[in-house]
Amino acid sequence: MKTPRQTEILYGVHPVTEALKADRRQIFEIHADTGKTGRRLDPLIRLAQHRRISVQPLSHQGLSALAGTDMHQGVAARVSLFPACDLSEIILTRSSISDTSLYVLIDSVSDPHNLGALIRTALCVGVNGVIIPSDRSAGPTPTVSKTSAGALEHIRLARVTNLVYAIKDLKNTNVWTFGLDAAGSESIYECDFTGNMALVIGGEETGIRPLVKKSCDFLCRIPQMGPVSSLNASVAGAVAMYEAFRRRQENRKL
Repeated sequence: MKTPRQTEILYGVHPVTEALKADRRQIFEIHADTGKTGRRLDPLIRLAQHRRISVQPLSHQGLSALAGTDMHQGVAARVSLFPACDLSEIILTRSSISDTSLYVLIDSVSDPHNLGALIRTALCVGVNGVIIPSDRSAGPTPTVSKTSAGALEHIRLARVTNLVYAIKDLKNTNVWTFGLDAAGSESIYECDFTGNMALVIGGEETGIRPLVKKSCDFLCRIPQMGPVSSLNASVAGAVAMYEAFRRRQENRKL
């Protein structure tokens, strides 16, 4: 297999394992710590063998140099770049948990750890897809895959030049957009999350940008008590996503 010029190094047991399971990337080589064989790497090695990909030994120091970090957990793989989707492809995807659609738009979250955590939650609640801006945002990097525990390898993710236009495209398919905002007029427990919907989550410091906020149909807040003024972006997103998940599951039973 000829290796293209543009590749990246996935590292960590979960990201490499999930990349093998998802089978969405080309995997050109896998390296494992020669001193870290055992049960944790055995399933990964079996998956690689099933895909006819050899696992080459490499020292811990060699893996650190390859991955650019000591957080590789004894394994790293050279892979093709993350296969982002077109927005139109995401819009056409039906939800795995309901007859209605659920999308998550993440506006200018710059911390890859927050983005990874949000993607992990989004996969757990069965979203149709995640939409992020191309600029001023963390991208689908190996760090995001590691933080998401490999969830990135399965999620449908689109990068768009303009979130406002993306919201308009969603609205044209009868999707209601709910912006998560501390000053929202309704709490997430009062909003109707049972239909076709998109949840918009803002960045760490400034929240949802003004034009994106103006494009939302509703602004909803998470009720809070105590002296802390706001939740971390990934925590707030997780709370709202699971409230939508709960309401939609209950609605299916009616």
